Amino acid sequence: MTNEVVNLNKARKAKGKRDAQATAKTNRLKFGRGKAETIVQKLDAERATRTLDQHRLERDTPEKD
Repeated sequence: MTNEVVNLNKARKAKGKRDAQATAKTNRLKFGRGKAETIVQKLDAERATRTLDQHRLERDTPEKD
């Protein structure tokens, strides 16, 4: 019977890394957004800002600081 000597510290760290990678993978699927969704959100924000600026009222007197 030939058993390999296992460094328990390295085995523990390797198991932790595997668990973290599995958690990261599920989180990417659960919370991640695609490139198209990111672009659409950016364009919507720019459109909302532009619309808000177009409806801004101009004042005759300058504001005090």
